Amino acid sequence: MRFFAEYLPGPSLRAALRPAAAAAVVVCGLAAGPAAATQVTAFKQAVAESASDDPVLSQFYREQGYAPIWVADEADDRARRAAFLSVVAKAPMHGLPAGRYDAATIKRLLASARSERDRGRIEVELSRLLLRFARDLETGILTPARVVPDIKRTVPLRDGVEVLTEFAGTRPHEFLRSLTPGSAEYTRLAREKLALERAIAQGGWGVRLPEGRIEPGQSGPRVVALRDRLTAMGYLRLSATQVYDDAMRRAVEAFQSDHGLTPDGVVGGATLIELNRGPDHRLGQVLVAMERERWLNRDLGERHIWVNLTDFKARIVDRGEVTFETRSVIGKDEAGRETPEFSDEMDHMVINPSWYVPRSIVVNEYLPVLRRNPGALSYMQITDSRGRTVGRSRGFSQYTARTFPYAMRQPPGPRNALGTVKFMFPNKYNIYLHDTPAKNLFSREVRAFSHGCVRLNDPHDFAYTLLAAQEADPEGFFQRILRSGRETRVNMETPLPVHLVYRTAYTKPEGGMQYRRDVYARDSRILAALRRAGVVITVGGS
Repeated sequence: MRFFAEYLPGPSLRAALRPAAAAAVVVCGLAAGPAAATQVTAFKQAVAESASDDPVLSQFYREQGYAPIWVADEADDRARRAAFLSVVAKAPMHGLPAGRYDAATIKRLLASARSERDRGRIEVELSRLLLRFARDLETGILTPARVVPDIKRTVPLRDGVEVLTEFAGTRPHEFLRSLTPGSAEYTRLAREKLALERAIAQGGWGVRLPEGRIEPGQSGPRVVALRDRLTAMGYLRLSATQVYDDAMRRAVEAFQSDHGLTPDGVVGGATLIELNRGPDHRLGQVLVAMERERWLNRDLGERHIWVNLTDFKARIVDRGEVTFETRSVIGKDEAGRETPEFSDEMDHMVINPSWYVPRSIVVNEYLPVLRRNPGALSYMQITDSRGRTVGRSRGFSQYTARTFPYAMRQPPGPRNALGTVKFMFPNKYNIYLHDTPAKNLFSREVRAFSHGCVRLNDPHDFAYTLLAAQEADPEGFFQRILRSGRETRVNMETPLPVHLVYRTAYTKPEGGMQYRRDVYARDSRILAALRRAGVVITVGGS
């Protein structure tokens, strides 16, 4: 006896529609008679057994009275099957591991039914596949912290019973479409993915550039190769020039800006490396960015702070528009100093802050200095557990990193490591945004120098922009407190979300892409994990 005739070819389809088979299909739980009751019991028992290893599936089918949502020969069930097959066929468009739920496998599964127990098993398996697909598309394939421990992000997982209940009670096509992240960024990334795959299919962006600098005014084969590659990438109009002219210089500068490089128009060093990365490399970055966008598939806040670590920028965003931007310095590329990724809420700032030195810095960096010279670091206060200042006359040579009983604090002042203001979104990682007296670092192209916190190049203007929401004269308000020299907490009347993110590929709303270097090698680990999960990544092309 075979079920689901729509998935069988011609002669099999006619055989499946014989009266005996049709009668078996109709029996789905309520038909009368001992034979029908036996079939119903077999179906429900198979559902209960197949779902028993999954609390979500067990609860859903228990609440459903073990009735089917997939395998009955009714219009609603047929619509759900058709909608699911249609949507999973498009899984590769999202960079999902299609092998987990590809349409051909589902059709084979449906066509394999021989009995009511088979139907019950297939019923549960289809729901299991739906939950897997919904999880992958809506909130990501991977668990972030398992791939990169410094990604502290909590993925907004939806309750599985809610997913199945909503799917069973709504129009299936509309429900399945709603699983796709709704951000404009995700849509633009998916579009870029297709464009890169087309570029790979067409052979890439041409010949890789040879080593050596290429500067305005030069000519010859290397300039021609640069011209052709810029044209293939969309930075330069088709041209027959063999001279590095102004048009080519502007194209190089645009490329450099889009890749986080100093736009000086000279091709060499980092610019040459980035120009020689093919579309397959960029595709990997885009696929990782799409996965990261799924992890952050939530309301970011009408007004929020967006700190992209790889871009070394902090931005204030209002209703989707960047209203303030400043350069930032992030944690060093060293174990224990990399800035983590997470989201939280900024609820206050501190003007004229003290710096309460983290224990790791106290014992690893300052204690060795104090052991040699107790009078060193005189600008720092050493305090006991009650906050009282500790004298230095007895020295500290008797202490180790484990036994040192004191804390250290740097009072407000011009040499304070936090500068004149810090912006607080209290979190267990002790990460915040702050000013710094070390302004020279902001001129660097790669700015990974801190112990983990994020330093801002324009902290006062950043503060004015935040305070404008609650103060008539934000600059005057801030400056009065600053001039007092007193450590002062200023609460945010409306706390705003802060998102510390790590995007090596992100889109420009007006069109085009921005790419950045993988500063902490996090995206390379994520890409490898996506491959292991079954994501197929097109390769080839220069």
